[in-house]
Amino acid sequence: MNKKLTQEEIDSLVKFKENYAELTNIAGSTEIQIMTLELRKEQLKNNLLQLQQEEVRLGKELEEKYGDGSISLETGEFIPKK
Repeated sequence: MNKKLTQEEIDSLVKFKENYAELTNIAGSTEIQIMTLELRKEQLKNNLLQLQQEEVRLGKELEEKYGDGSISLETGEFIPKK
């Protein structure tokens, strides 16, 4: 003989199922956000590497043109190394 659950028991099971589905959805969204951030992090790393390479290239160009020294960005003057 089959026994019937109470409405309260059914409601509890339905609520459990809804909460589980909501948590699963949030977990999936969170993983997507993590993946997006990881991709963005890689892009930032690549941008940093490119910037560092450009800095080295520009430094070499300026050293070839002006010699060993430093540059004052405020005045635009080259200060030779003594």
